[in-house]
Amino acid sequence: MAQQQVVIVGEEHCDGEDRELTVRKTTLFTPGDGLEAYDHRTGALAFRVETYGRGGVCGGGAAAGDLALLGAEGAPVLTVRRRRPSLHHRWDGFLGDGAAQGQKPIFSVRRSSILGSGTGAGAVLVDLLAPATAHGEFRVDGSFPRRCCRVAAGKAGVGDGGEEEDVMVAEVRRKVDEGAHVVMGRDVFVLWVRAGFDAAFAMGIVLVLDRITVDEVHGDLGEDSLEATSPV
Repeated sequence: MAQQQVVIVGEEHCDGEDRELTVRKTTLFTPGDGLEAYDHRTGALAFRVETYGRGGVCGGGAAAGDLALLGAEGAPVLTVRRRRPSLHHRWDGFLGDGAAQGQKPIFSVRRSSILGSGTGAGAVLVDLLAPATAHGEFRVDGSFPRRCCRVAAGKAGVGDGGEEEDVMVAEVRRKVDEGAHVVMGRDVFVLWVRAGFDAAFAMGIVLVLDRITVDEVHGDLGEDSLEATSPV
């Protein structure tokens, strides 16, 4: 049975089969660096991250400090911007380069608390604004710093107990070197995306989680839960 498409950034990012991306973290967001994602089947570059206003190749009307998720051809498909001021360190995601005047974000991510729990666990709740989809909310559970977390979509069906069941649409996990049977370091990991789900949107969530982890390393935030909602 074919999986229902969940188009958020673009239909071209929704594969007909489950997809695995090998994500490689480079240096900490100097120009041209950040994250690169390669298709596991073909080995081809699928996405990479660029920065605006720090010598990066992208321009347009984006604000300095914005982070752009670029497609294989180098065009921005999604831009992530930190909202300031924000007590909970909120990040907004925009289509393309985010430069259009009056453009509204398609999702917004924030921590649910500024007090660290020290667990590395988190929850991201995403309310989509424009796209029409049966999945109006997504949640991330687990620990991104440990490369062990899942993105779940609610309202997928009703279980035996009469409660709505969540469906995992993406997962971050450690990368295993199949030849050496060795678990690789955390700078290289796997992003699994369910068939029909928007891989660019999944990468956008990973980008925000990675940025918040960088903030933790710099002492700006503690390891506590996250939640993302539509801006008001």
